[in-house]
Order: sequence, then C-alpha cells, then structure tokens
Amino acid sequence: MFSLIILIVLSILSYLFTDELIPKLKELFIKAGIFGIDLCKNSKDKVPEAVGVVSGCVFLVTSFLFIPIVFGHSLMDREHFPHNEFAEMLAALLSICCMLLLGFADDVLDLRWRYKLILPTVASLPLLVVYYVNFNSTTFVVPIPLRQFFGLSVNIGFLYYVYMGMLAVFCTNAINILAGVNGLEVGQSVVIAMSIIVFNLIELQGDQYKAHSFSLHIMIPYLATTMALLKHNWYPSKVFVGDTFCYVSGMTFAVVVPQLFHIIPCPRHRLPKYSGETDLLQASRTLIDKKDLNAISKLIINVFSFFHLIDKVEDEVSITINNLTLINLFLIKLGPMSELRLTVSLLMFQTVCTCVAFLIRYPMASYFYDTKL
Repeated sequence: MFSLIILIVLSILSYLFTDELIPKLKELFIKAGIFGIDLCKNSKDKVPEAVGVVSGCVFLVTSFLFIPIVFGHSLMDREHFPHNEFAEMLAALLSICCMLLLGFADDVLDLRWRYKLILPTVASLPLLVVYYVNFNSTTFVVPIPLRQFFGLSVNIGFLYYVYMGMLAVFCTNAINILAGVNGLEVGQSVVIAMSIIVFNLIELQGDQYKAHSFSLHIMIPYLATTMALLKHNWYPSKVFVGDTFCYVSGMTFAVVVPQLFHIIPCPRHRLPKYSGETDLLQASRTLIDKKDLNAISKLIINVFSFFHLIDKVEDEVSITINNLTLINLFLIKLGPMSELRLTVSLLMFQTVCTCVAFLIRYPMASYFYDTKL
C-alpha cells in the first residue's frame, strides 16, 4: 500500500511536469521542422508534431524512478531478491522504450506501412524472452461450451508467442488507426488506461494480485502523463501526438482492418472530409475501379453493404464508398458534425464498449468457466 501511495504521488508530479514541459517545447519542434497542419480547420498554422515523445519520456522516467521503491525492501536481502519480477519490469520498460524510439523515428522519417507491422513485433521480444525464461506456460483453459471438442485445456506451444507478437502489432496499430481528429488518440488511450486500472484494483484481492500490482505500476504513471498530453491535444489541438504516442500506448497496452492488407484499395490517410463553409466533418470517400476488385474485395463490399456499414454509389465502371474507418462510419450514421462532437461521440462509444467488456468479464463469466478467473 505504501508503494502505491508513492506511485500516485510520483504520477501527480509527472502530470504537472508534463503539463509544464509541453508548451515550453512546442517551438523547438517547429524549428526542427517537426510540425503539421490541421486539415480539419480553416487555419493553416503550424502545429507541433510527435509531441507524444514528451509524455512518453516523462512516463518512462517516472517508471524508472519508481523501481527502487518497488524493490527497495528486497535490495538488502539479495538471497531472496525477486529476480523474476525485476526482469519482468525491466523487460516491459525496455519494450516501451524501444517503441518510443521507433515511433519517433517513424514521425521523422515517415516509414512505410510494412515497417509499422514489423517494428512492434521486434520491440516485444524482450517481454517474450522474459516470459519464456520465467514461465513458459502456453496452456489455456477451454470455455465450457467448447470442452466437448477440445477438452479442459489446450497447450498451443510456440503459437502462444506468435500470438503475443501479433498482439503487440494489433494494439499499436489499433491506436494509430482510430485517429485523425483532435483528442481522439489520446482520449481513447485514457479510457483504456482507466479501464485497465479499474480491472487491476478489482482483482488485487485475487490469486493473481502480483500480476495486477505490476500492471498498476505501469498504468498509473502512464495515465497521468497521458492526461497531461490530452489537455494540450484536446480540441482545438495545440499539439499533435504523432505515431510516437500511438506506438508507446500500443506497447503499453500490449503487455487491422482489411484496408491494411490492400484487400480494398484506399488512401494511406483516411481522415474525414472537412467543410470550411460549415466547419463540419463528413465521411471521406474513395473511388474504386471495378477492374481492380478481386473476389475477396467484392465479398467484403457486399457484406458491408448488406449490414449498412458503408454508403455505396455504383456505376458501370467504378464504385464509390466511404473509407472503412470507425470515424467515417459514425459520420455516415449520425451525419456531418463538428470535430469536437465527433471526438466526444467516439469516446462515449468506447466507454460503453468498456462497460460491456466488464459485463462479459464478471456477470457472464460463470457461463463459460467453472469458477471466477
């Protein structure tokens, strides 16, 4: 409990420090040529880009400072020092640190999409190695409805590590894809971080309290620095967070849609379309030549059209559809709206999804497992 109080104090200080540091560094980013233009506004002012590196660095420094406090009681007793837990903490911070570096490199060098899929996997290797050395448990309990087919448990072996590597890719790019309007990347990360912290606090009294305590040690300072960043990234945004923040957040949470694989042609950037006359956003669209569509592409378009997930206009030679992102889907279903309203709507939707996840995890868990997990 004492260490948790110290962590909260350090996290509050990290919030204040990040909040003070971001405005002071804005001009340095612009002078270095690291800036962008807000495409969803009439103003063409230069906005500092990749400022997520600031909150990321403060988050890591705070976590480093907390290490002696977590393991302080064991430093004098080397014989019983928890080497496994210490290695887990260092591996987690090393993976996050790698993503901070790689994310900033992406913002500066504008790497291709193929590298965005490879880099998170490489950065997750320290975690995977430590897990292999400390645990190497690759068996999972099968839900009750499926036990007649697979038995009580299944050992997936090496596939578990493949899955963990893919999870790092998914988490990183999931943050990156749901982006493009002020406050959305950071806002969704705040919602996710709060959900994880609530889950950890609920589970602290359970058998896996060490794992949840470890998670709190990471998530609390992350939440503090991210909330400071959100203050400056909220509408109207004074800074852009860049891929740096998305990479750090994704790797922190990890501890794509068909368009990523070009099954359906689309532009790399799929921001909603901004109308300067009305100051509203509407769904952006892409024109697809029918001769470029294969069987899988046609199937996906037909399925999405059947469930009214796309707004399709078709002629003899081409098909025009909205870009396949959650942002554009909201604009199709709810109509053109302001950037602020769009961000708030998406964050409210994510909050509802989080509540549904807790509903599945607790009241409904008994339908799938014998005891509380």
